[in-house]
Amino acid sequence: MSRNVTSITESLVTPILAELNLELVDIEYKKEGPNWFLRVFIDSESGVDLDDCGAVSERLSEELDRTDPIEEAYFLEVSSPGAERPLKKASDLEKAIGKYIAVSTYEPVDGQKSFEGTLVSFDGQTVELEVTVKTRKKVYQIPYKKVANARLAILF
Repeated sequence: MSRNVTSITESLVTPILAELNLELVDIEYKKEGPNWFLRVFIDSESGVDLDDCGAVSERLSEELDRTDPIEEAYFLEVSSPGAERPLKKASDLEKAIGKYIAVSTYEPVDGQKSFEGTLVSFDGQTVELEVTVKTRKKVYQIPYKKVANARLAILF
């Protein structure tokens, strides 16, 4: 059911976002405690603010009320993905070249499954990540098909 709700929501929110020059980052539909939450994460090149989130929330809420695809009561939340934005699509990785990211893999690459470093390049097949280990830099070639999750990361 969760997948159906997210795909219906995506079809409803996509034209709204296109009109407002915003992009869809992710949609979650999950139960937390006794409550259901429909979360829509949006962004743009210049970021999003409260007005953007409010405009999308209002229009999406109207569409959801009109089409009524969700049987149970739920809370709708529209927000920015935050500083550690997930990199879900290949195009997200292409835009993140030169940025500090975190990557986890389905299976080990050079003996490890978790990496944090600067994204040097991405050609659609391989994620090239420069990682600092103590005082040395090492470049990892991570096959894109092995990437389980990727997100922007904050370097402290």
